[in-house]
Amino acid sequence: MSYDVERIRKHFPALTEGAAHFDGPGGSQVPAVVGDAVARTLCSAIANRGSVTAAERRADGIVVEARRATADLVCAEPEGVIFGRSMTQLTYDLSRALAKDWRPGDEVVVTRLDHDANIRPWVQAAEARGATVRWADFDPATGELPVSAVADQLSERTRLVAVTAASNLLGTRPDVAAISAKAHDAGALCYVDGVHLTAHTPVDMRAFGADFYVCSPYKFFGPHLGFAAASPALLETLHPDKLLPSTNVVPERFELGTLPYELLAGTTAAIDFIAELVPGTGSRRERLSTSLRALEEHEDALARRLEAGLRAIDGVVLYGSPGRHRTPTVLFSVDGVAPANVYAELGERGVNAPAGTFYALECARHLGLGDTGAVRAGIAPYTTESEVDKLVAEIDRIASDRA
Repeated sequence: MSYDVERIRKHFPALTEGAAHFDGPGGSQVPAVVGDAVARTLCSAIANRGSVTAAERRADGIVVEARRATADLVCAEPEGVIFGRSMTQLTYDLSRALAKDWRPGDEVVVTRLDHDANIRPWVQAAEARGATVRWADFDPATGELPVSAVADQLSERTRLVAVTAASNLLGTRPDVAAISAKAHDAGALCYVDGVHLTAHTPVDMRAFGADFYVCSPYKFFGPHLGFAAASPALLETLHPDKLLPSTNVVPERFELGTLPYELLAGTTAAIDFIAELVPGTGSRRERLSTSLRALEEHEDALARRLEAGLRAIDGVVLYGSPGRHRTPTVLFSVDGVAPANVYAELGERGVNAPAGTFYALECARHLGLGDTGAVRAGIAPYTTESEVDKLVAEIDRIASDRA
């Protein structure tokens, strides 16, 4: 069955407001089934996890199923899935746990392509332990991060490489598998930020060679929280700071306090919804792969349409290299018009395409955009051709008015 965007759109109450949403990279809209799962859990009898009462068993079942669902989504082991308030919080927690074994002279590699949540925790952890931070630069002309840019920074003292699976600013998809292989050859771990990629394509963290894979469900129809996936054996080697009475069992030793059961129920609902974007049969993992492959074709076609439309407009500058396999994310500016003003004008006309650096501060600076950034338009599973055409028409109007 082909991808039916109109069928998908009917599940999103927010779309009835009429805005065209190109703000998905910052957080997607939510289907009704996710809201229902959150509300149903909040209104059910619930307690701390256990096996004595029905309320305890309900809480435990929600957590177990959420671990299974997220593991199916990224091809991980359920026993290695950690939940937290956000990807940022989890990365800070894990960076501190990992850095306990770092010594002066050890090295950490970060890239200028990444969101700051996969840069600053490592920079600060290295500073605290006297370790050295080495930077891998991407090509500002193409937006691409060559494997060699990371490999050139590796040495026998490298302890960890932090790299994005897809740039949230440019959509660039580095060769993570090759980068992780280089990291492993140097004896280092590879920490992969999958926040921007996971919503757009089937993910297999094992094929990536990722020792850690972190993500945020609110990018793919879910509630606001984060998760990190790693092998249980690796997690057993880490000893985070925690309360004395709390369990030392993996992965619970990394989850501080009581988990938000309603958000975990919503996460499972979001993943199950993705598995049904294109109705099919098989395991959840198989259905997720089928649906996400169909979604990727749909979104890539719209992204090409958007890029072609914008490139035809005098005064519009696009960043990154066209034709390369990226997420459906387009970063652009209009000569003579501040990005914030483009954003505001679009918003007044029912087109949501925000402007800024979107916390990819090093990336924006390396592109020459400073701390202002540019306008970002992201294609989502509910985006239509007519919405793409509307965005292009509005940018044409703004550019013409400027001229």
